[in-house]
Amino acid sequence: METDRNQPPRQTQNRVLLVEDHPIFSMGMRELINQESDLAVCGMVDNLTAALEEIEKNRPDLIIVDLSLKESLGLDLIKEVDKRKYRIPMLVLSMHDEAIHAERCILAGARGYIMKQEASESVIEALRHILAGNIYVSSKIMTRIVDRLTGKAESDEIPAIGSLSDRELEVLGLIGRGFSTAEIAARLHISAKTIGTYRERIKEKLGLKHGAELIRYAVLWVEFGAP
Repeated sequence: METDRNQPPRQTQNRVLLVEDHPIFSMGMRELINQESDLAVCGMVDNLTAALEEIEKNRPDLIIVDLSLKESLGLDLIKEVDKRKYRIPMLVLSMHDEAIHAERCILAGARGYIMKQEASESVIEALRHILAGNIYVSSKIMTRIVDRLTGKAESDEIPAIGSLSDRELEVLGLIGRGFSTAEIAARLHISAKTIGTYRERIKEKLGLKHGAELIRYAVLWVEFGAP
């Protein structure tokens, strides 16, 4: 069959992997992305193990990842992708405040961060920006990252929860989701005593006096992204 020489060449599609444990949100993102001629969702998974299998098998051009996944954190996926040197750019979509999470995600290897309530308005712009080799975050976060890297950040500009290590933040999230010390220890493959130490460090850094305050703070953090 003779081809039409006047027909424009077919545009290459960039394949996007969605790593998200909320099916309705995933379907909405897929619909939004697939409307674009240069973008196409190539897979949808809801946990770290499945994501790594999908990445190894299909090598997407970009990964969209939520910070809260089934049995894991999106931050763990970001670190693992970076560790394995897949060189696949990642965009984080999260319900949690960018002031707390965006910087640590970027420093861990992500190329962008958008809060979910803004996703429908800016995700396509963010995807194209990242695929072009750039970083996509708000100007406020970009300034903070540059200031931190150049030693200009002021300590009083960093929220108390921002002082938690990645592991401490993970423990806080698990406390807020109702896991006991023993369950958290089993989940993270460390001792209950170590979890107790993390709990004490978290209370100290957040200025919490006792366990009940820690639990309340953790529950509110999981539900709303802030106490």
